[in-house]
Amino acid sequence: MKGEGCLLEGPSPGRRAAGEDPAKREQIIEGAKRVFMSVGFDAASMNDITREAGVSKGTIYVYFENKEDLFSAMIERQRALFLASVRTALAEHEDAIETSLYKFGVHFVTHMTDEKVINAMRTVLGVRDRMPALCQRFFKGPENLRAVVREFLEYNVATGSLNIDDIDLAAGQFLDLSSGSFFKLRLFGTMETAPPPEEIDRVISGAVRVFMAAYGPRRT
Repeated sequence: MKGEGCLLEGPSPGRRAAGEDPAKREQIIEGAKRVFMSVGFDAASMNDITREAGVSKGTIYVYFENKEDLFSAMIERQRALFLASVRTALAEHEDAIETSLYKFGVHFVTHMTDEKVINAMRTVLGVRDRMPALCQRFFKGPENLRAVVREFLEYNVATGSLNIDDIDLAAGQFLDLSSGSFFKLRLFGTMETAPPPEEIDRVISGAVRVFMAAYGPRRT
């Protein structure tokens, strides 16, 4: 019968299966982000997220198993956006290593000391006992900040622009030089506001000078 044949057919062309609409998924994550950043992970409820995202609770569960799954997706998205932005900062001045490192360092410190980012970090640390895998992915995953710097250094070592024996060590050293203790001071509340641009400039400029003095091309 014609009606029976229709029941056996798959979704109509162009129609997404349940849970496969990226715009809807993004809408849910964005709503969840506003709730998590406002009240924290523990105080946030799926009802709060439902209202903020403007979707039904049934729709949320099509995309995410529970609050933990949604929180993980939010953190992963924010990390991916940040890594994409720092890659861009490094790639904009490929012909000038010092400029690339400086732009990266300023972007890195400005982002990492922003109030919203600090609050997000505190939230991640607050759930580390219940969600240790999330913290490990966030701080040590293969797609992390150190890996981005390492890729940049590897390229410049290959072209002879830098002279580095231990690239992983050098990547960590530049991140430490750039942070200038800003991140720890902000995270633990010792520094109540983000550092001013002139202070960031002073620290990052010094970090680049020290790094290039150690790893710049050898002069013959």
